[in-house]
Amino acid sequence: MASKLHMLRSKTAEASKLLSKNGNSYYKQTLEENKKYIVDPPTIEKCQQLSNQLLYTRLASIPSRYDAFWKEVDHVKQLIKTRKDLKTEDMGIAALFGLECFAWYCAGEIVGRGFTITGYYV
Repeated sequence: MASKLHMLRSKTAEASKLLSKNGNSYYKQTLEENKKYIVDPPTIEKCQQLSNQLLYTRLASIPSRYDAFWKEVDHVKQLIKTRKDLKTEDMGIAALFGLECFAWYCAGEIVGRGFTITGYYV
């Protein structure tokens, strides 16, 4: 465990050096490339207004996303009703999708436990 911690510290120090060396130029380059998205002058009030616009725009999009969700559910129900007509390829893709979801769940559990496979630290 100590070697992993030492390796993590060295990688963090390396990243910190790289960021302090190239961070300012990267910052300026990013701002230059995305100049069209910057609101001038960048005041707190303008940031608050944009934040509210984003929030309420997302809230306004809920009905259309809700409808799209139920269309997807209806499509899955239809597939289940006509499962005799499904091809082996479709069932294989569905099985791989389920396996991928389970793998991401397991990865999230491992990360949540602090990168241990056997259990939580007590």
